[in-house]
Amino acid sequence: MRIETLRRLRGPNVYLSRPAVVGRLWLDELTGRETSDLPGFTERLLRTLPGLAEHHCAAGAPGGFVSRLRNGTYFGHVTEHVSIELSQLIGRDVSFGRTVSAGEPGYYDVILECPLDEAPDSLVPRRLLQMAVDLVTGTVCGSFELTGLESLAARAEREAAGPSTRAIISAARRRGIPVERSGDLSLVRLGWGNRRRLAWAAMTDRTSGVAVDIAGDKQVTRRLLAEAGVPIPDGGAAVTTDEAVRLFEEIGGPVVVKPRSGRQGRHVTLDVRTPSDVERAFREAGGDVIVERQLPGRDYRVLVVAGEVVAAAERIAAHVTGDGRATVADLIERVNADPRRGPGHSRVLTRISVDEAIHRALDVAGLGLTSVPASGEVVWLRRNANLSTGGTSRDVTDRVHADIADLCLRVTALVGLDIAGIDLRLPDIGEPLPPVADDVDTSAGVIEVNAVPGLRMHLAPVRGRSHDVGDAIVRAMFPSGSDGRIPTVAVTGTNGKTTVARLTAHLLGETGMRVGLTTTDGVSIDGRTIFRADATGPISAQMVLGDPAVQVAVLETARGGLLRRGLGYDWSDVGVITNITADHLGQDGLDTIDDIAHVKALVAERVRDGGTLVLNVDDPWVRNLIERPRVRADRKRIVWFGLEARHPVITEHLAQGRTAYLLHDGWLVQATGARRTPLLRVAELPGAYAGAAPHAAANALAAMAAARALGAGQEEVVRRLAEFDPPAGNPGRATLLRLGDVSLFVDYAHNPAALAATLRTLHRLWGPDRCVAAVTLPGDRRDDLLAACAQVIADGVSRAVLYDDEDPRGRAPGEVSALVEREMRARRPKLRAVRTEGGRNAVCEALRLAEPGDVVLILYEKISPLMELLAELGAVPAGAMPVHSLPTMPAPGAMASPGRDLLGSAPSALLRR
Repeated sequence: MRIETLRRLRGPNVYLSRPAVVGRLWLDELTGRETSDLPGFTERLLRTLPGLAEHHCAAGAPGGFVSRLRNGTYFGHVTEHVSIELSQLIGRDVSFGRTVSAGEPGYYDVILECPLDEAPDSLVPRRLLQMAVDLVTGTVCGSFELTGLESLAARAEREAAGPSTRAIISAARRRGIPVERSGDLSLVRLGWGNRRRLAWAAMTDRTSGVAVDIAGDKQVTRRLLAEAGVPIPDGGAAVTTDEAVRLFEEIGGPVVVKPRSGRQGRHVTLDVRTPSDVERAFREAGGDVIVERQLPGRDYRVLVVAGEVVAAAERIAAHVTGDGRATVADLIERVNADPRRGPGHSRVLTRISVDEAIHRALDVAGLGLTSVPASGEVVWLRRNANLSTGGTSRDVTDRVHADIADLCLRVTALVGLDIAGIDLRLPDIGEPLPPVADDVDTSAGVIEVNAVPGLRMHLAPVRGRSHDVGDAIVRAMFPSGSDGRIPTVAVTGTNGKTTVARLTAHLLGETGMRVGLTTTDGVSIDGRTIFRADATGPISAQMVLGDPAVQVAVLETARGGLLRRGLGYDWSDVGVITNITADHLGQDGLDTIDDIAHVKALVAERVRDGGTLVLNVDDPWVRNLIERPRVRADRKRIVWFGLEARHPVITEHLAQGRTAYLLHDGWLVQATGARRTPLLRVAELPGAYAGAAPHAAANALAAMAAARALGAGQEEVVRRLAEFDPPAGNPGRATLLRLGDVSLFVDYAHNPAALAATLRTLHRLWGPDRCVAAVTLPGDRRDDLLAACAQVIADGVSRAVLYDDEDPRGRAPGEVSALVEREMRARRPKLRAVRTEGGRNAVCEALRLAEPGDVVLILYEKISPLMELLAELGAVPAGAMPVHSLPTMPAPGAMASPGRDLLGSAPSALLRR
């Protein structure tokens, strides 16, 4: 058994609403075999992973999976459960898994949930699945020793968000704010577009850089606070040992020696009482230090967020308590066994590391690691109380005296921080500070100001009440209950989705908001292309949603991205589904149109409650989507669009007082209940060619419905629609050009339905005998789909030039054009068809075949090189309609079926399936 491929679904997907990985397994010699075929397998597996006995599986109760093992189940399913159990053992809290056939014998897809906070590019899921595969195959062969789990757990912990970041992420998600983590960093983006905010642990994008620098330089902080009359310990900065010793002699011991720019208690030496100790502490601190009086009292940390004291804790230095039997070393090991403790800052407490500072603390106490403290005896292991050195905390938020709170707010404002941790040394935080006086040494006061303060001590104090300080930070970043979202439209379907997305973005431009748009051709912000590629997946969606200039997002969402990466967002305000027809069958496990519908339905499912779902009433597959339980159509506003104004679904819909956008008596109409509001004549609709292209009307209706759902005004939408310039705003989609006496019609039609709709348009404008075509089709389509396309083309053109894409997509060179030629000649033996190499040659040959008054349909692989070629040849945008007579509008529903259902009368190979 081996892993063939593994892909990560970063957002909601066809399996579940959370991130997941999909691993394709090849069972090899285990194909067709079940666990019951191998005596002793179940018992051996349970000896290695006894936790599997608690797995429910389909039984819904503990022991369900073990029952399946004993009665017989396939080994892909076993690998799924082993992966989940291993995940739990290394601290990844996941429980969802599913195993499905990948379509071929021996191949299975194992789908496993990923933690929400796991780094998007983490290698942990792959290594876990590989470990599961090794364990299962090893257990098949005999006993298996599980190794490497501890190192994998350490890696997972290193990559996981720390407690502070995790608290902010959790608080944001509870409030419905979208969250994206940047790799394995503590940098997170909260919200979308111009409402997005950034946080790096407890620092936000509004944290002043000047304030961070001030807090990072302890001497500058001391000077600033002293000038403002804030009580601080006597002391100063030293860059030489002589200066440090001189300060010590001026102040008198004990003193604290600490790095001028240090953090987390590193290299801080307390209770320094002799010049030689000062020199040693100076060297350990790195040579640029602060020497200050060590104040008596207790260590406190007060957390200030946006001008409010939100939590306070007493910090307690690392220590152990004797029991009369265990050594100090044993007691430290016992303390470190607490599951709340981990290395560094990955958990709410840090493990105690035995170092020179601990040895010195023990020496002062007359103890060593092998000493056995008496029962109840407290052994202090460090003098500084930082959690990062193994300390703990006790919540004292409710005891903070008002004077102390005011002092902390004042200090935070003086430094200029939005979030600050104020460290104080006080006899009791519940008592006021005495006023500062020139002739009296300070006995209590502020000892440090921290930018990016750790939140762990407030989230999980060892004693006292925990505080959701992550929520306090999120509330400050998103006041008044804002969820950080911008209006978002998602568009999917088989055909027309690029056009609908572009039209929707154009219509929303009138609102004055900057629109971010993703389509097959790239990403644009406010009409300017910033990234040129097929941008219909989650990475492109995040490019738009993460841009602070964007105020509304329109996201074309294609099948490939949905299946291979998941959605690039969690919820949308508007979902548009244009149609569902045969395309991409045979890819990514899609074998039927119902499979395609299942994938496209995800866009409908992820429209938020109260959002709008815009659906094509002319398409039976789209109509059926609202019956799917996960779509929850009863929680959404359904708006139908289509060319069949008298469709029974429309009649019932309008009878309930609802809204639809329809084609009626040559007008695009908004219908609400019994009211009909004419919007625009089809004859005036750009790109509809006076009604010869009814699918253009359907696209316009869908776009209007989406724009109006987001609040765009009716008059503005109609005006913007009439002003739309298809060649500029929708290049490569039904783009009409002129070259001398020949018309050029550039389109991306590449499936039977799209080709039929395009050829119907050309027939209405030029007639069936005036059509020449330069044809290429994508090589990743199934043979029967290519054959169906070839038959539609054969029915619709009188001459054709065939060529292959530069990217054959897994086919042999020339294979696609040969298949298309063979099918076309079988359909129409006398059809004039030739093959050539490359798009340039194909276009030039098609032009040679064309006669004055003909139209050349050009199907392309990439639009940019094609348009460059046409410009080089002298083609220009067409002006007046190049038709012999204006067409009449076709009957409603005439655009629904491919092949000679419209152009003739013979079923295609596809339709025979």
